[in-house]
Amino acid sequence: MDIYEQIVRLRREGRRGAVATITNVRGSIPSFQTAKMLVRDDGSIAGTIGGGCVEAEVWQAAREVMEEERPRSLTFNLNNNPKYDTGLVCGGTLEIFIEPVLPPALLYIFGAGHVAYNLYQVANIAGFDVIVVDDRDSYANRGRFPDARDVIADDFEAAIARANPPESCYIVIVTRGHRDDMRVLRWAVNANARYLGMIGSRRKTIAIYKELEREGIRAEKFANVHAPVGLEIGAITPEEIAVAIVAEMIAVRRHAIANVASKQYTYPGKPSPEEAAQDSTAAEEPNFTS
Repeated sequence: MDIYEQIVRLRREGRRGAVATITNVRGSIPSFQTAKMLVRDDGSIAGTIGGGCVEAEVWQAAREVMEEERPRSLTFNLNNNPKYDTGLVCGGTLEIFIEPVLPPALLYIFGAGHVAYNLYQVANIAGFDVIVVDDRDSYANRGRFPDARDVIADDFEAAIARANPPESCYIVIVTRGHRDDMRVLRWAVNANARYLGMIGSRRKTIAIYKELEREGIRAEKFANVHAPVGLEIGAITPEEIAVAIVAEMIAVRRHAIANVASKQYTYPGKPSPEEAAQDSTAAEEPNFTS
């Protein structure tokens, strides 16, 4: 299997990697321009760029590139550094470009109402693969979500029992009711998703957290939940809410923001004074998902 097939296979499996390519050569080196090496997320490699200390350094850099998800260029002067002595007649310079290999950004949308529909459309434009889950086949169907990777019309409990999301996935919970939101969140906090968001006011969010805590789920599990979901841009309509959610997912995907402090859950279940004051005046958002 050649290196290109290996890359496709890696992405289909939802895994990460990095490809190192010799882009420029001056003088004599123990390889050739355009030589490639794939470094997988488990540390294994396919292909070679010549072996020796150069390859070892590139392997380490490739591991960093796949973690940072940003490309990098390296230059090696085999004349001036004795550690690159390969035992061959080599005395050139080579430049190597390392680029990340990332799996498709997979988004699970739980709910198929108005917010979910607009979220699907905006996320699709932004390059996310979308899986829609709802217990109503009148909403969760191919006619409504024609370009989704999958559309699942089934009870939420049954659907999540069959789900096997990769750690790089994104999960957004926008069902038509608090009870269904809680059922999905109960599962999602253990899914190790890259992004987990849930629609609803701060008051609703804390109420759900407290209920799940009473069931035995540790409060720390809610630390990275983006709720209320989406960047705080004053979004009101389903279309605006969808834009805010996708913008937040992109920010997480591109390492542009950390977790928003105002969304952090103050455990062991007691909101801060600022949150309590906010909750006392906050009104529930319109129910656009039904």
